[in-house]
Amino acid sequence: MREFGETIKIVACCIAAAAIYGVVHDQITARICIEYFTVAHPRLIDSSSPTAIGLAWGVAATWWVGLGLGILLSLAARVGTWPRRKWRDLIRPISLLLVVMAFYACFWGWLLPQIPVPPGGGGLWGGRIPAEKYRAFLVCCGAHGASYEAGFWGGLALCAWTLWGRKRAGKWTRAATA
Repeated sequence: MREFGETIKIVACCIAAAAIYGVVHDQITARICIEYFTVAHPRLIDSSSPTAIGLAWGVAATWWVGLGLGILLSLAARVGTWPRRKWRDLIRPISLLLVVMAFYACFWGWLLPQIPVPPGGGGLWGGRIPAEKYRAFLVCCGAHGASYEAGFWGGLALCAWTLWGRKRAGKWTRAATA
């Protein structure tokens, strides 16, 4: 039962980390361009408040990402004969992943709006985003896309790093007992 409890803690930690990241991220981007949420997404709540929208979307758009990472990471950390990792062993690497995601989001949030904007806004949203808000909209698109991309690849790297660390620790454990 203790093994299952530790697995649940890893999954819960990943869900919490993803939701916290999502809320902070969406609090920022909702203030940059609320149309990113009100035009480019389905209406999630009956509010025009950036705070409420950022909170709702921050949780709704990320908890499931944390669940997926949590399941994969718990398998990487717990399954097999190598020394197991506990949820507390993963807090720093998960935190580092979130920091890398934030920097990557900032980079793409800055880079994407550097692309010339067609007259009148245009683009995929064909005038549904006001021309004066289009660059801000691109900031949000870049930041959100980059967060998901960095989270996906970084999450896989975190799982691989966890397995590698367990394998190395297993070699040292066997060598010490031989």
